[in-house]
Amino acid sequence: MIDHVVLPVESYEKSKAFYLKVLAPLGYGLVREYPGGGGFGKDGKPSFWIGESRPGYWRPEHGPKKSPVHVAFTAPSRAAVRAFHAAALEAGGTDYAAPGLWPRYHESYYGAFVLDPDGNDVEAVSHLPE
Repeated sequence: MIDHVVLPVESYEKSKAFYLKVLAPLGYGLVREYPGGGGFGKDGKPSFWIGESRPGYWRPEHGPKKSPVHVAFTAPSRAAVRAFHAAALEAGGTDYAAPGLWPRYHESYYGAFVLDPDGNDVEAVSHLPE
């Protein structure tokens, strides 16, 4: 349903270092890069972009660290969710919810949440049973 998402960041280099670490356990990597931005994905297709440029749809009050978003990445397993969470903390992310089951979503929903360098709520989720 979604082709791609673009996340404005305050520092591309800082965010790139963070996302390189946290997306690796999920099987995603940096696919394309341009000055001040880049796209992560797999099989040559970037689906998650980060960049320093200010989006045209922002109002004056919007900006990195002022307009946080939630992004959830598909994980191939619960082990990958745990590896994502550990990598995020090691990369300087802030723990927002440790890996675990979230039965209020559904019985096999296993996710972990962290805050990235700009305060965005970033999640890895597996919908597969253990």
